[in-house]
Amino acid sequence: MKTRGEWRATSDVTRSTKHAGLVFSRHASRITRHPEAFTLIELLVSLAVIAILAAMILPALSQSKQSAWRVQCTSNLRQLGMATEMYWDDNKGSCFRYIFGATNYGTIYWFGWIGPGPEGQRPYDLSLGALHPYVSDSHVRICPSLNYALAQFKLKADGVVYSYGYNLYLSAASTKPPVAAGTISHPAETVLFADAAQVNDFQAPASPANPMLEEWYYVDTNTSYPNGHFRHDQKANVVFVDGHVGLEKPVSSSIDQRLPAQFVGRLRPEILVVP
Repeated sequence: MKTRGEWRATSDVTRSTKHAGLVFSRHASRITRHPEAFTLIELLVSLAVIAILAAMILPALSQSKQSAWRVQCTSNLRQLGMATEMYWDDNKGSCFRYIFGATNYGTIYWFGWIGPGPEGQRPYDLSLGALHPYVSDSHVRICPSLNYALAQFKLKADGVVYSYGYNLYLSAASTKPPVAAGTISHPAETVLFADAAQVNDFQAPASPANPMLEEWYYVDTNTSYPNGHFRHDQKANVVFVDGHVGLEKPVSSSIDQRLPAQFVGRLRPEILVVP
């Protein structure tokens, strides 16, 4: 049996350990800890830190995605440039025209055939395009930065046709011989294809009260309806006649104010017009 002094010592140990956050049972080897929970302030601080980190990371991820799209677009245009060079080789150096002619109740353009019908419902056939033998039905015709899911986007045909526009000044009139690629005096400074689009306010479902973005298949110096699309951080990808790809800014004050957030404007006339 314990003496009175031993019982007092055991009681003192029990009391002192309670103050330390520990509770001893009768057997000193058994120890129970009370877990500490998060306070409301600690939880709010943790959520605030997560929100700050997300705000820092998400713009970087978005920028990275945009950069990847621009790189893909650059590759597309480079391949279209190479396909055009092969076309020139097979056609005695002649540049193809924007319009080849009418057939099957529709029209054959440089990119293929489009039939009659309302906007967004026309049939189309890319196999009749000038570059189809060299690029087939590959996705080099589609720029990933052109937002086809945009509520204000209007298709020309019943599917996606082309995201790029051909330099209209390389297309000779039907009454004249084709432009000879070898006679272009500044091939490194003359556009072949570029990011293109147009703001349409005159063909249903578009209207002056409801302007809509649409594909556009050539680029020129039109001031009423500009057709360069500066969709890569307000710049446009362009492939030149010599095959290199570069970025171009819009002509000052040329952005179409019908849909200013879509950055449709004019390319520099000096890189379009062929002397």
